Amino acid sequence: MAPADGSSEFLKSLHAFHQHDATQDKLALSRKPGTSALSGWFLGPLAENRGLFSELILKALNGNCDARKDYGDQFGDPAYVTQARKELPGYRATEAALHKNLEEMLHNLRGSIPLSSYRNQSHMYWDVSLPGMVGYFAAMLYNQNNVAAEASPVTTLLEIEVGNDLCEMLGYTVPSDADASSGAIKPWGHITCDGSVANGESMWAARNLKLMPITLAAAIKAEPSMAAGRTLTVSKPGGGRAHLIDLSTWEMLNLGIDDVIGLSPRLQTECGISESVIEDVLNSYSVQALGLAEFQRRFMAADAPHLPIIITPATAHYSWPKSAALLGLGFSHLWKVPVDLEGRMDLVHLRRMLDQCLREKRPVMQVVAVMGTTEESAVDPLADIVKIRDEYREMSLEFSLHVDGAWGGYFNSILRAPKGGGTDHPVFEDDLVDEIPPAAPGETPLQHTPAMLMSEYVMRQYAALHHADTQTVDPHKGGFIPYPAGALCYRNGAMRDMIAFTAPVVFHGGVDPTVGVYGIEGSKPGAAAAGVYLSHSIIRPDRSGYGKLLGKCIFNSKRLYAALVTIGHGKDAPPETIRVVPFQRLPAEKASGTPEEVQAQLDFLKDSIVPLENDALVEFLHSDSQAMKVFRELGSDQNIITYAVNFRTADGWNTDVALMNELTNDIYLKLSISAFDGGDVPKEPMFVTGSSFEVADYGQEFVNAFGARAGVHPTNGQGIQFLVSTTQDPWVTATANGNYLGYIVDTFKTTARTCAADLVRRHNLTPFHEGA
Repeated sequence: MAPADGSSEFLKSLHAFHQHDATQDKLALSRKPGTSALSGWFLGPLAENRGLFSELILKALNGNCDARKDYGDQFGDPAYVTQARKELPGYRATEAALHKNLEEMLHNLRGSIPLSSYRNQSHMYWDVSLPGMVGYFAAMLYNQNNVAAEASPVTTLLEIEVGNDLCEMLGYTVPSDADASSGAIKPWGHITCDGSVANGESMWAARNLKLMPITLAAAIKAEPSMAAGRTLTVSKPGGGRAHLIDLSTWEMLNLGIDDVIGLSPRLQTECGISESVIEDVLNSYSVQALGLAEFQRRFMAADAPHLPIIITPATAHYSWPKSAALLGLGFSHLWKVPVDLEGRMDLVHLRRMLDQCLREKRPVMQVVAVMGTTEESAVDPLADIVKIRDEYREMSLEFSLHVDGAWGGYFNSILRAPKGGGTDHPVFEDDLVDEIPPAAPGETPLQHTPAMLMSEYVMRQYAALHHADTQTVDPHKGGFIPYPAGALCYRNGAMRDMIAFTAPVVFHGGVDPTVGVYGIEGSKPGAAAAGVYLSHSIIRPDRSGYGKLLGKCIFNSKRLYAALVTIGHGKDAPPETIRVVPFQRLPAEKASGTPEEVQAQLDFLKDSIVPLENDALVEFLHSDSQAMKVFRELGSDQNIITYAVNFRTADGWNTDVALMNELTNDIYLKLSISAFDGGDVPKEPMFVTGSSFEVADYGQEFVNAFGARAGVHPTNGQGIQFLVSTTQDPWVTATANGNYLGYIVDTFKTTARTCAADLVRRHNLTPFHEGA
């Protein structure tokens, strides 16, 4: 799909505008310094920034109104909505209906989950950033459609800048246009509606790339217009060089990714075949044109009978089997690698699958590593997967490596130094002096919430991001941006041409005729790009901005984990009727500690970590290296806690998985909204979400291992339900009243105890009584 007819002059003007803008550094996000005061980044849990937000929204509204009037005034355009029309009964009725229906809708919206509250410890959504909301609202008034630059001359440019910023955030180097013209690979990113669509696009591009050499070789052999391509040579898998048309089907299926991307441009520059000829060929020979079944029958059935597969961890998002089905592969061609007890891809099983593919000559289209699963917050061992990819390349097995960082991509900001900042990585990054006001005489000083590093293991995986061929990231998750705003970033920006209905060309950067040519979507709101753009201009994707924000969330998540898992523990704690069993094991459990050592660690957390306010805790951790090591290893790889709840009767701790599931589900129902409540603000004292470890997805061994830690018998095919608490709140441990997590955990304990008591009565069990 080429730019619309008649748009060439528009595109020339757009290009000139962009070049001028780049010279003036007006749009480039890399030039924006950002700000440091987190208190100004959000509306606030109690709408503390209502005044500022109102001013900004009014400014955005007035800006659009002024633009409308200024445009019409320059031509002397007449008004339509005159004062006389406003006096008519129909207008008055419309005005009254607008107020009435809006008030009704606003009343109903009061029944929504209060995402910005400290008490929202549920799914991976929290408040959205103030600049994200204002940017979205301001651009929404212009209703720009980023499907084509002529329909979005400004927001298309914003999306291009956002794409560059996201690429840099994810570890790619964005060269200057001059360096790109000299041959440097230029990454490219764009906004999608969500991570599911971005994942699907990555699979689509990987499929088309995998089959492109076969397409071109068949056309060169059969079409006189392509005959000059017979001289084209390529690097063979495993070493050496040969003409493309002399390779076996298996060899063509395993050419290097950048080599495949370069085939069409090389046919143009080295063989003199025009872009239009190549485009005509693609319309007759490509899998895009023929469909997968016909392509397989014509070109692959004899020498490579197996369709390509995709390999993901068992924890991969449901968008992956969906995408496989949509592309005609079927979800049976999505192979799931079992995960270990931390929820991370098991590399032994990955190697076994790759070995099987080598033996059977089954092409591998894509291997997916997840940087933060949506239920376990687990980070796959990407650095080792990169090494495995390099090993199997030497055995002539090539595949695209995709990172699904829909949830975890923004956490790489924690590792990125701000411009002009140091490159050191302190475990705790303290607030700047201008972020905490001095205490008045007699007042208790406000607490700090330090931005915390991820574990050494996790940071090692993030350091390998730049090796991925494609990456998904969701600004509407870790970027705190209004929906819809996902994104896909390509290591080699020219890979995007694999899904465009045009001949691939060399990508040198600069202005695109449209970002809408690439991707699954048609129309898409320019407001989404504007929301990301304004938020990134204020909250930079490095340690000064999103890194600080998410680092504070990690610290708070560890505090929540410590408070939950130690319910009923501590040296002087009375016997408890409930027990929180986290999926994420304690450091002592990971080290295969004895039951006594595990108990000692729980008591230590309860007595020495949980009671402290933030400043005292940080001081203590700095003074005790062993305590610091334990604290850093608490909880998940990021900031999601997954846990089940078991209960005790007079006969001891429950061993029936069905009863434990029932209790966990009862708690979930008490701490979530499952029905429309007529518009009153919710009465639930906190919010969690829930899911389950199903044997079909995780395997019986995995499920039994988690069940054993909870004290239940092997499940014999039954899954285990669990609760999920995502701490995307950077403030909850440093409110005006200090650490507020204690109140929230007390609420959870009360709810869980009540549900457990109800369950015991319902099943005619004997309640536990201390000393009985």
